[in-house]
Amino acid sequence: MDRKEKAVEYKHTGSNCCQSVLKAFKDKIDLPEETLNKMGSAFCVGMGNMEGTCGALCAAEMILGLNKYEGKPVIREAKTISKEFQEKCGATACKDLKGIETGTVLCECDDCIRNAVEIISKNEIA
Repeated sequence: MDRKEKAVEYKHTGSNCCQSVLKAFKDKIDLPEETLNKMGSAFCVGMGNMEGTCGALCAAEMILGLNKYEGKPVIREAKTISKEFQEKCGATACKDLKGIETGTVLCECDDCIRNAVEIISKNEIA
């Protein structure tokens, strides 16, 4: 199973979007799965109220800092990830992705997860 589908499987077996993306890269991140679950636990449903950033995108940004840049500021790289996610998904905020105000879903959670994993993988960030 490829990394994108493994992440979606995590989502369908009890993990939120952020946790799912983090755990899909657990082989690349030097942290136990329990820690990844804890890290991602508050980044679901747009940071708990649908107003915040998609959890899958949050995880992509976390992986960027954890894996490749070891805590150094990564503003340019983070901007690239966010911009590409917006282009692929149509938005970065959960409520916009889910069409809460418009009634039009721009991107389902499974596809947000797939896109976040693809962006990280494609850019050789993880």
